[in-house]
Amino acid sequence: MCGIAGIFNLYRTAPLQPELLKTINRRQSHRGPDDEGYYFDSYIGLAHRRLSIIDLSGGHQPLFNEDGSIAVVFNGEIYNFQSLVAELTQAGHVFSTYSDTEVIVHAWEEWGEKAVTRFRGMFTFAIWDTNRRQLFIARDRLGKKPLFYSQTAQGQLVFASELKVLLEHPEVSHALRPEMAEDFFMYGYIPDPYTAYQHIYKLEAGHTMLLTPGEQLRTSPYWDLSAPENYLSWEQTQGALIEQLEDAVKIRLMADVPLGAFLSGGVDSSAIVSMMARLQNNPVNTCAIGFNEAEFDESEYALQIANQYSTNHIAHIVDADDVSLIKQLNDIYDEPFADSSALPTYRVCQLARKSVKVALSGDGGDEIFGGYRRHRMHLAEQRVRQAIPSRFRKTIFGSLGRLYPKADWAPRPLRAKTTFQSLALNQVEAYASSISKLRVDEREQLFSTQYHQQLNGYNGIDQLTQHANNAPTDDPLKLIQYLDIKTWLVGDILTKVDRASMANSLEVRAPLLDHEFIEWAFSVRSQDNIQSVQGKGVQGKYAFKKALEPYINQDILYRPKMGFSMPISQWFRTSLKQTLHDSVLSTNMLDSGYFNVDHLKKMLQEHSEGYRDHGASLWCLLMFSQFMMKQ
Repeated sequence: MCGIAGIFNLYRTAPLQPELLKTINRRQSHRGPDDEGYYFDSYIGLAHRRLSIIDLSGGHQPLFNEDGSIAVVFNGEIYNFQSLVAELTQAGHVFSTYSDTEVIVHAWEEWGEKAVTRFRGMFTFAIWDTNRRQLFIARDRLGKKPLFYSQTAQGQLVFASELKVLLEHPEVSHALRPEMAEDFFMYGYIPDPYTAYQHIYKLEAGHTMLLTPGEQLRTSPYWDLSAPENYLSWEQTQGALIEQLEDAVKIRLMADVPLGAFLSGGVDSSAIVSMMARLQNNPVNTCAIGFNEAEFDESEYALQIANQYSTNHIAHIVDADDVSLIKQLNDIYDEPFADSSALPTYRVCQLARKSVKVALSGDGGDEIFGGYRRHRMHLAEQRVRQAIPSRFRKTIFGSLGRLYPKADWAPRPLRAKTTFQSLALNQVEAYASSISKLRVDEREQLFSTQYHQQLNGYNGIDQLTQHANNAPTDDPLKLIQYLDIKTWLVGDILTKVDRASMANSLEVRAPLLDHEFIEWAFSVRSQDNIQSVQGKGVQGKYAFKKALEPYINQDILYRPKMGFSMPISQWFRTSLKQTLHDSVLSTNMLDSGYFNVDHLKKMLQEHSEGYRDHGASLWCLLMFSQFMMKQ
């Protein structure tokens, strides 16, 4: 795992500055503390920071082909590189290292732009081909590894693995994107291809970029989920699931450094640890984070799995006194990011790095097997939508949604307001509401009249609508799983893990997000993923759980999902109360023009007095205030 950066002269109007590239690249030294390397010619400067995982002595970058005409900088892992080495060697290519990086340059020589479709792994890389005078940049199919880019007024393209590198470049604009607050308070992050900055973009997952001096850059998709040719029967799913999972785990066990796993005590991480224990002779190294608040603590379940598989297990408790990291989050993420589990994720990466350099995670299980509560709720609501004509739904449920009181304090079955509101919408609008940090009506109250006018009708749902229009299926569950993969997974989950792990110089691998495994899992029938089970209620990820019964205790498989979350609502009424108040009502926030100041004060008061639970919304405001302090 590494960091890459570069400056490319699109029009050769400005000379390359080697010292500038070296300076800005060192802003991401945490991504690669083991080594750095550079390459320069009249068109391009390439930079690399290395975290050594495979071929510790021979993987220095930039790396070149035999005659030095092709250079590559690479962040990630190509898990099938050994089979590609054999194929390329047979085709006449000569390898001088045992590194997966060298596969990329020879694959480019052999297959050109199509080479990226041959790679199984997580990656961003940049290839400079001197003979073709082309720069080719690619990002992996799921977006596990990031790539930011910006074009300067001087005609140069600047790119890097982290935003902070681009922001260090004196010619890269820091102007904020006008729509970024609307997007952030809907999603809790800025969805691809945008960033918080008007002129800085993310290369989208599953996309490549090709640049030639004097021509416009172009980005192109090379992968997307397709509709299954045939859905799997229950017997086919159960017969193949463990074999498919084991294969995805096995190829991720290759490393020349200590390797371990995150163990939360949930289904997905437990599944990964159980497969690792089957595949390796030595005990698995595992680590876990717990909380003093029992309703958020899963450490006892993690310990059960650790004991079952005799792992080398370490654990750490996070409590209200362990929030010093809050002020560092903006430095880690570089733009507003509101997933509160970024805190424990950072801590578990920090803990893991004490004993390993590579950790496997259970990320992705909920997205690909339908494990979130919102998936189950969406299917239940969709059955109502399909049974009642749209014009009646909007009239009946729209009226009920407006009239029914908001009741955060009440038991969940009595919180019907959001359900009524959702039933009045179409399924994409309803799903947008279910994933929103603040729903559209809440954002209307939060934002100032001035900012609403500036938005000029823009709504964050536009991103979801665009992806829904490209979805390969109209199956209600498959559709929202596809939306999750295109937005939530890449914008939240993978961003969170990449920045938290790289801040600790740790590589994290996610077997459940192997693209071949996902393509197979997309053929599992929706009714097998979400199913009503006698004595267990409506179960998400049911096919996955059922296949895992020989390996994981049913008390863990079928217990209510907790998630990797923080007790922020309690902390905002106690230890973090003053920090929250000072941040949300800071001068930077009040003078920003984004907010209805009276509504900010009302939210703080209602939450403090226990009348409403605004915990998630206030966390968004706290994270946004940290970002605004740096502007």
